[in-house]
Amino acid sequence: MNAPPPPYRFENRGRSRRAMITLALIWSALAALTALIDLSLWIGGAVLLLSLPAAWEVLRDPRSSLTLDTDTLAWTSARFSDSLPLRQIRSVRFDTRLDLSVKMTLLLTDGRKIRLPHACAPPHRSFEAALKTRGIATERHHFTLIG
Repeated sequence: MNAPPPPYRFENRGRSRRAMITLALIWSALAALTALIDLSLWIGGAVLLLSLPAAWEVLRDPRSSLTLDTDTLAWTSARFSDSLPLRQIRSVRFDTRLDLSVKMTLLLTDGRKIRLPHACAPPHRSFEAALKTRGIATERHHFTLIG
């Protein structure tokens, strides 16, 4: 008799090392360009304004997670929290977008579709493998413009 697979867990935070390094690089580049080549304050200010949402995410540090165990898929983000018994999931569709992000949609046995929030979406390859070990079918669609 096979042991059930261990729970699959994914956690995401707004205060990631990558986000903080990116902000530091952008702001350092703006300061250097302003000092070295006398960058226009209008241009520098516009770029600085575009980086403020990322800075807000770092300051707020929203957390999101996804858990897949033997009979339930549950996810939580800053705005949403939900769970679903695995027996209600017919398959999971993975759509690779033009920006190379992957949109994940749960296709349910009753015909409904539930899109996983992007903040809760784990790395698609490991998540797909975890779904397959639990007998859940997956579909891959690359570079779709619609949907």
